[in-house]
Amino acid sequence: MVKITIKDLSFSYGSRRILDELNFVVGDSEVLSLVGPNGSGKTTLIKCIDRILKPKGAILLNGGRNLESLSRQEVAKLIGYVPQSTTGVLTTTVFDTILMGRKPHMGWRVSDEDIDKVVDIMKLLHVEEFALKDYSELSGGQKQRVLIARALCQEPEVLLLDEPTSNLDVKHQLEVMETVRSLVKKTRISAVMAIHDLNLAARYSDSLVMLKDGKVHAIGDPLSLLTKDNIRSIFGVEAVVMRDLDRPYVVPISSLKGEAV
Repeated sequence: MVKITIKDLSFSYGSRRILDELNFVVGDSEVLSLVGPNGSGKTTLIKCIDRILKPKGAILLNGGRNLESLSRQEVAKLIGYVPQSTTGVLTTTVFDTILMGRKPHMGWRVSDEDIDKVVDIMKLLHVEEFALKDYSELSGGQKQRVLIARALCQEPEVLLLDEPTSNLDVKHQLEVMETVRSLVKKTRISAVMAIHDLNLAARYSDSLVMLKDGKVHAIGDPLSLLTKDNIRSIFGVEAVVMRDLDRPYVVPISSLKGEAV
């Protein structure tokens, strides 16, 4: 079953074309990763899907609902967005930070249902032990889990993540990626994430969309897409690609002069 259809999607900043006629689908209960060099349009595409930016073309949910026809509040009930980092410093508690995700569903006051939802999500993400801590006091991995929890409190059908492992050490990278994949399979939502690390993308994604210069270069499963030729063409890098546990593992060898990296 198709969860999202991206159809003829383009976006420009003034005369500068960032995304150029993109077409692909995201399946139900699927983790899809956007990979490509800096400037390929990954973050812009994430923001277009969340309607932070207004692209040309169509973004259809469940095969029919065009997100352009929905209000901001309606979109927030369907799509949860996890940014690279929060703007500024959140001085609220972890509980209150996650409660912010209930805003699209809340009336004038916080209901028992809202509180119960926050408690359930905190348990699911294993952050209940520091519910009363200030968000600013948490480690990088803990902060990412809290931001994911906040997005899940929106009860979305689609989770968007922009570089969820940036600035995290190896342990916290694995923790966040395992959390995302587990949630997708357990709750049957779909996830679209922009990610730099090809090996994390290969290990935790069902499918990849390779972007270059704002265009789709290739779409498919990690094993078929992460080849030496594709990595050379997209990233301007010579690499060795090995296979382990039915997943590709990329070892960069050298950059190619005159190519994007």
